[in-house]
Amino acid sequence: MTEETPGFEEKPDVPSGATADDAEPKAAEPSEEEETAAPAGDTDKTVGLTAQLDQARSALGERTADLQRLQAEYQNYRRRVERDRATVKEIAVANLLSEFLPVLDDVGRAREHGELVGGFKSVAESMETVVAKLGLQQFGKEGEPFDPTIHEALMHSYAPDVTETTCVAILQPGYRIGERTIRPARVAVAEPQPGATPAAAKEEKTDDEESGGTEEV
Repeated sequence: MTEETPGFEEKPDVPSGATADDAEPKAAEPSEEEETAAPAGDTDKTVGLTAQLDQARSALGERTADLQRLQAEYQNYRRRVERDRATVKEIAVANLLSEFLPVLDDVGRAREHGELVGGFKSVAESMETVVAKLGLQQFGKEGEPFDPTIHEALMHSYAPDVTETTCVAILQPGYRIGERTIRPARVAVAEPQPGATPAAAKEEKTDDEESGGTEEV
């Protein structure tokens, strides 16, 4: 019997001149088809993910645009409702206060004649305060230019001392709420006398004549 030496392993015969690495078996290298197959699969997957991402971005853009449009429409609706509500309120207040105008005219005439005294004076002043808080404003003064949008001419005359159509008397004051005219001011107007030289032009002409006389001296 042949005795085996412990720890000794048989090695394959190695031809002379060859190295030990040549004796070890080498793993089979992948073919060209196997090398190109894996990257092609990754590329297809990347393309699919990119397409899905583009679709998601497109859908997000559409939903964002829809949301912005709805928000703008809602803001316009709110502003329109608030404007309409304010207009309705103003019209209601104007209709109510227009019923008090004859009473205010009586109060004004009583004040002009010195009859606004005692308890009647207190009541009249309280009423004027209340309507003023509701936004009622009186307008119309003597000497202001005539404006057909806020004045109603009841009397007409000519005057040599005016340079334009002027309110020379306030027969009934006008009233407004904000920019809304409830009643125009009823006035008497005067126009420049036809063919008359306005006072300002006369003064200017006199100054010119005086200056000319001084130069001649």
